[in-house]
Order: sequence, then C-alpha cells, then structure tokens
Amino acid sequence: MQEYMRKLEDVESRIGAIEQDRARDEIETIGKELLGKGGAFQDLMKGLKDLPAEQRREVGRRVNELRSRAETAIRSRLGELRAALGEDVSDLDYTLPGVRPAPGKLHLLTQTTNRILGVFRDMGFHVQEGPDIEDEWHNFEALRLHADHPARDTQDSFYLAEDRLLKTHTSPMQIRYMENHRPPIQMVAPGYCFRRDPFTSRHSPAFFQIEALMVDKGITFAHLKGVLIEFVRGFFGRERKVRFRPDFFPFVEPGCELAIDCSLCGGEGCRLCSQSGWIEILGAGMVHPGVLENCDIDPKIYTGFAFGMGVERPALIRYGIDDIRHFYENDFRFLEQF
Repeated sequence: MQEYMRKLEDVESRIGAIEQDRARDEIETIGKELLGKGGAFQDLMKGLKDLPAEQRREVGRRVNELRSRAETAIRSRLGELRAALGEDVSDLDYTLPGVRPAPGKLHLLTQTTNRILGVFRDMGFHVQEGPDIEDEWHNFEALRLHADHPARDTQDSFYLAEDRLLKTHTSPMQIRYMENHRPPIQMVAPGYCFRRDPFTSRHSPAFFQIEALMVDKGITFAHLKGVLIEFVRGFFGRERKVRFRPDFFPFVEPGCELAIDCSLCGGEGCRLCSQSGWIEILGAGMVHPGVLENCDIDPKIYTGFAFGMGVERPALIRYGIDDIRHFYENDFRFLEQF
C-alpha cells in the first residue's frame, strides 16, 4: 500500500510540473511517461487489484481524477504554447499518433520516358538533349519544311521573335547532331514540343516527344522495321500486334506510320483508337538525302532512318488511360495509381 501511494504522489508531482512554465518538449515527454503505453497511469490501474477492497474505490477515484487533471494540463499548456507561436490549436488532438508524409515518386510521364529511353539504350542508342527554343533553320528549313510548305501550317508555332520559336518537334535535334558528329550515328533525343493545338482528350499544346536517328553505311528500311518492332516488344509486350502503313513526312523518303492494336478494346474499337482498333504511335522513314546534304553528309555514301513519337500516347496505351488531360491536371487520385 505504501509503495502504491508513493507512486500516486509521484504522478501528482509530475502533473504539477506540467502546470508550471515548462518547455513544450518537456511537457510532451512527461505526458508520454504518464499517459503513454506502459506509462504511470497504466501501472496505477493495474495495481488497484492488489489494494485492500475497502480502499480500492477511493484510490481508484483519485487515480481517475489525476488522469483527468493530467490530460487537461497537457492540453491547456500545449495549447498556450502553440497559440503563442501563432499555431492553430482548435482541432488538435495530442493523443493521436503522428502522420508520416507519403514518399514522393516520379510522374507517370517521366516513368514512361525513362522506360522508353531504357529500351533504346539497350539497343545501343545514346541520349542527346537539345534546346526548347529553336531557329527556323533547325526547326524547319534544314528538314525541308520551307516557308511555303503546307506541312508547316499543321505545326502552328509559338514564335518568340522573328527567327526564334518554341520547337514544334524533336526533329531539329537530328540536324544539330549531324552538324557536329560524323557517321556512324545512333542517338535518341527526348524533349518538350509546343504547338497551337487545343487541349483535348487526344492533344495538348505542350507535349513530350522522343526522336531517334541512325545514320551509317548500308542502313536500310529493314533496319528501321527491326528497331521499331524490338521497341514495341520491349515497351508494350511481345503479344502486341504491329502495323506499318505508308505516310508522308518532308524530311524522310520513304515514310511510314507505325500502329499497334488497341490494348483498351482489344482491337474491337473504342474512343481511344477512334473505333479503328489500331493506335498510331509514331511516324518514321529513311532520312531524306536533302536532309543529309544540309548537314554536310554525303547521301551517296551514307543512309539512315529516323522516327519520332510522343510520350503521352504510349503511356495511354500501356496503362489503359483514355484521356491525355489526366497527365496535366495534377489530380492526386489519378497520379497516386502509378
């Protein structure tokens, strides 16, 4: 009994210490020692059963009063300290456990870009980055997109000055790289592109693109098809179906588009694939001899291929997403899924 009463007096002394002008960390420490798991009050409640029956009720009442006094003292003193620091204390519950901040992670488009670049690195391509602001020579002229070329109208541009604009595609990196390197060339260039497109489920005025270029002696269309098929297998899976169709781009000849079967509908037709069952993911072709000549590379000796793709569309296909706007709206309910 005497040992129990000594513990009770020690608890009352600690509560008195809380009610004095103590620092926040001292109050929180004493509070944990009194009210925490395995603390003094828990010990006192366990010890009640060992007291004489005639004293148990009175001592139990005193223990409950001290617990209430301790909780009030801790809440009051911490509230005063927080209020003095200008902190909002209206809805704080100091008995709740702390909340760990959620760890950050890469945005889904960044994850997709890294996976795509990883596939090309495994095939021997090295990554080369370029500027977001281009001149007309690198963005248009050297790629055979002259001032009166109709393809230039489809890339309605953001001009910053008379001869400076935000790049409309990553193809200027082909020119910059070939101006400074001699074949053999095997590079891949990621970067943002900007066009005056409406913000819809399929298009964005700012989007991410990846360009690839290979130039050497004896490069043929068969090499292009082999690299693209290996990319599809490495990124989308070996079960994906592939379709090549002729297409026109001023800087390649011949040109083609690569499409794969729609993973969202299994080729049956849906909004994502415009009811066709196929989704075009990139344009490609053999580098036009005129482009090689603009970079002082002899097209009689060297040939090459190039292709470019957006990052958003492969992400849509891989993860079964039906609206490109989800990538840019910063809705954590969407982003936390990946």
